[in-house]
Amino acid sequence: MAHRDDEERQIRSVALQNANAILLSRQRTERELAAEQERLRITLASIGDAVISTDAEGRVTYLNVVAETLTGWSQDEARGRPLPEVFHIVNEDTRRPAENPALRALSEGRAVGLANHTVLIARDGTERPIDDSAAPMLDETGIPVGVVLVFRDVTERRRAEEIRARLAAIIESSHDAIVSKTLEGIIRTWNAGAERLFGHTPEEAVGRSITLIIPEDRLDEEQEILARVSRGEPIDHFETIRLAKDGTRLHISLTVSPIRDSENRIIGVSKIARDVTERKQAEEERRQAVEALKEADRRKDEFLALLAHELRNPLAPLRNGLQVMRLASDKADLVAKTRDMMDRQLSHMVRLIDDLLDVSRISRNKVELRRSRVLLADVVSSAVETAGPAIDAAGHELTIALPPEPVHLDADLTRLAQVFGNLLANSAKYTDRGGRISLTATREGDEVLVTVQDTGIGIPAAALPNIFDMFSQVDRSMERSTGGLGIGLALVKGLVEMHGGTVEAASPGEGEGSTFTVRLPLLKDRAESLSEAPVEGRPDSSGSKRRILVVDDNEDSAASMAMMLQLLGNEVRTAYDGVEAVELAEQLRPQIILMDIGMPRVNGFEATRRIREQPWGRDLVVIALTGWGQEVDRARSKEAGCDGHLVKPVDLSDLEKLLTELPTLVFPERGRA
Repeated sequence: MAHRDDEERQIRSVALQNANAILLSRQRTERELAAEQERLRITLASIGDAVISTDAEGRVTYLNVVAETLTGWSQDEARGRPLPEVFHIVNEDTRRPAENPALRALSEGRAVGLANHTVLIARDGTERPIDDSAAPMLDETGIPVGVVLVFRDVTERRRAEEIRARLAAIIESSHDAIVSKTLEGIIRTWNAGAERLFGHTPEEAVGRSITLIIPEDRLDEEQEILARVSRGEPIDHFETIRLAKDGTRLHISLTVSPIRDSENRIIGVSKIARDVTERKQAEEERRQAVEALKEADRRKDEFLALLAHELRNPLAPLRNGLQVMRLASDKADLVAKTRDMMDRQLSHMVRLIDDLLDVSRISRNKVELRRSRVLLADVVSSAVETAGPAIDAAGHELTIALPPEPVHLDADLTRLAQVFGNLLANSAKYTDRGGRISLTATREGDEVLVTVQDTGIGIPAAALPNIFDMFSQVDRSMERSTGGLGIGLALVKGLVEMHGGTVEAASPGEGEGSTFTVRLPLLKDRAESLSEAPVEGRPDSSGSKRRILVVDDNEDSAASMAMMLQLLGNEVRTAYDGVEAVELAEQLRPQIILMDIGMPRVNGFEATRRIREQPWGRDLVVIALTGWGQEVDRARSKEAGCDGHLVKPVDLSDLEKLLTELPTLVFPERGRA
């Protein structure tokens, strides 16, 4: 009996120990589970994602802090509620209810991640774009006993993506080249603007050194740029040169900035390159234009000073001559000598003015060549006749060498003679006394080359490029002052080019003489007849006495012209404006009227029209006598009814010829008897 009691006590003791051990184990397990739950709670509370768990029926069992914040539901309020009530989502595009990943994971028993542009609508109506996923919780038999839903607010990520997309679109559509590279100069990105500007595709550029587009003489500059950016220095509007794929050198403006990582360390370089080639060219053109204007202004001042000097030169002897003629009126020989001198000086002044007008007309394409089939020999003969006195006066030796066979040109004889006359006169002017001048012509294919060469002062190499410019003179020093406005060679160039030719100047240097070579096309059709046949059999009526009315608002000009015409045996009256001209013409019924154009009250054009309107005014001759000599002036005088046009000052022989020929020429054209 006692033995059995001991056994029972021993069994109870062991059972108690086991029970205590089980209890302790259970307590330890519960503590561990509680600790694990606490760790899980802390973990879920501390992670950045929102977490919601449900039971097997999809009712909420847990929300972490992030989930509470995003949904607007507290854990106590949400526990036991159906998940769609707490986690209310719609499709971002359609605004329709979106498929709930947690319910799908619960029903299918597998993890689900949906990329369905989901928007979470919180309890207060706030909307947030989210990414979500869900996974089932399974028991030991694999049956879902709940689900864990994880989601995160992607508002900032979306905003960043939009910003990146916007920036990418801006970069890609920019006309500027936008390039990024490493601190070692290796290209990492290359936009469409860079491809347009430099010609390299992204495939050709990315991964290569930026020296791909840098000229060799600018490599040191690139090293300096990299060094500055590595120190964190931005570089704005740095202008430099870069190379395109085809080798073209481009003027560009660079803006260079450092690229930093999340820790603010500089890891690369961003460059924006703008093509400023056109701007640079425009700036250079503006600079050249300003320089040209300054040069033109300087040359204008020089020209005006020179013009005053050249006009005073003949004016001084003209005035002196008048004084001599007044003081020595009884000395016929001295008066005659003085008159010849005055005539020469007046001719010199007229030549200066005519040259100015010719250059002006050529520059405005107002010169009309009167072309015909002419012989080069006739052109040269006329030129020598013009320049001969200057050559003889300087004691120069002139030699002429022309081809043995006739050389025919389609040219304006007068204008072409003016070309070679100017070249010969230029040689005479700039060659020391007793020099040699030659004019040589040779045929070369379809052209004739006419060379004028002298032993004169020569042309410095620096002056050759501008020798044919307006108002250009090689040497204007007092020792070399030989007169002239420096427009003769400009006139030569313009007239030669109008004939389809070219002119060149050459000189070994100062003191070595000059050579001017004119190339002209030959006349191909030698059988061509003269375009203007000479007028034959014109009657000479110079001996007849004529009634002439001189109209000029300059009384001295009118009086001197009247005296000259009276000395030639004509009956002359004068009028000093257009109104008086019409009245006197009606009273006198003159045969010829010399009509000035620019007059007060009524100008010469209108006065001529009024005279022509009268029956008595249809059969008289009206000659415009004016200082206006442009082609448009001649056309206007003809339109007004003038039969001829003379430019002041008038040469007496030209006037006599016109007075003789016009009465016999104009009447048949008008059907006069």
